[in-house]
Amino acid sequence: MSNGTQDETQGEPHHGPSQDAPAQDGADARTAVTVFVALGANLVIALAKVAGGLIAGSPALLSEAAHSVADSLNELFLLASVKRSTRAPDSRHPFGYGKERYFWSLLAAVGIFVMGGCFSFFQGVEALRSGGSESRTGYTVGLVVLVVALLAEGSSLLRALAQVRGQARATGRSIPAAIRAGDDPALRTVLAEDATACFGVLVAMAGVGLHLLTGEVAWEGWASVVIGALLMYVAYQLAKESRGRIIGEAADPALRQALARFLDRQPEIDAVTTLLTMRLGTRSTLVAARIDLVGGLDSEEVEEVLVRMKKEIRRRWPVADQIFLDVTEASADDRERARRERALLDKTVLADRERHAPGPHAGPHAPGPHAGPHAPDTGPPAG
Repeated sequence: MSNGTQDETQGEPHHGPSQDAPAQDGADARTAVTVFVALGANLVIALAKVAGGLIAGSPALLSEAAHSVADSLNELFLLASVKRSTRAPDSRHPFGYGKERYFWSLLAAVGIFVMGGCFSFFQGVEALRSGGSESRTGYTVGLVVLVVALLAEGSSLLRALAQVRGQARATGRSIPAAIRAGDDPALRTVLAEDATACFGVLVAMAGVGLHLLTGEVAWEGWASVVIGALLMYVAYQLAKESRGRIIGEAADPALRQALARFLDRQPEIDAVTTLLTMRLGTRSTLVAARIDLVGGLDSEEVEEVLVRMKKEIRRRWPVADQIFLDVTEASADDRERARRERALLDKTVLADRERHAPGPHAGPHAPGPHAGPHAPDTGPPAG
């Protein structure tokens, strides 16, 4: 069927409260706590470096204190992202402020690159050029500061991992799969920053120890260069992820497949020629579909069908809160293109499931990779 019209009455953004709003608020609160823990860890490390630098008279440690203060600013960016992304839609931003999460995470990634990676790289090059050495007091103070840093960063990392483990359990994913999914950019940034920091502290301790044993400052210099290169790489990956979502990234393939199958099973739909999705934040996803309805429906029936489908989509997948259905005529080319796109999507979802399948010891009742409160409807399409 084709009436050349779009569903205007129900095509407007949905501003009502999401059905999973309490769960989302709880997740945001846990993320805020995780970021606060990371902020506290960075401030403790900064104080330890200031004390160590003053006791040992080490300009390097005092410079590192400034570096840790800069890292604390990154955590403030992440806290801003959690707070600002939950603001209600308004006339200037009718789809809400969910993408603030990605913008502030991008700024944090830039901070890690400049204030972390470039700073550590510069420190390493300066150490290689200077060829100096420290007193035994300097070595001792430096190692004590590194131990304090490892304890502080480790506690923050454990907190972030605990939250990721909870998310993985709720969605039926493995922990690595939950990390790769990156549903919460603030949590992902804290996790990446803390994991890199812990590894960097171990590398720094090895460099200081080898410097102490051999008397060659080059060991510390190369340790700083390695840390700087690692931070630059991590920051690049985080920035790349945020950039993609700011520009406009599609929803998870499994969710897209579930939406497509749901529409296919509706008896009033003859063909789904286009299904577009875009993440609008951690709480919101835009869904736009072009559908060809079966013949014989009058205008009132068309409206009832579209309203019913939208309500059912929102009930099953509360994150899909911005839904637009365009009723149009499907040509033979449209149907063939849609068939190719669906086949590609099915292959992508199958590959993801095989990659994230539970291990051999998970047991027959282990949840699949998409179990949880928002599990997609993966039943077979009709006909």
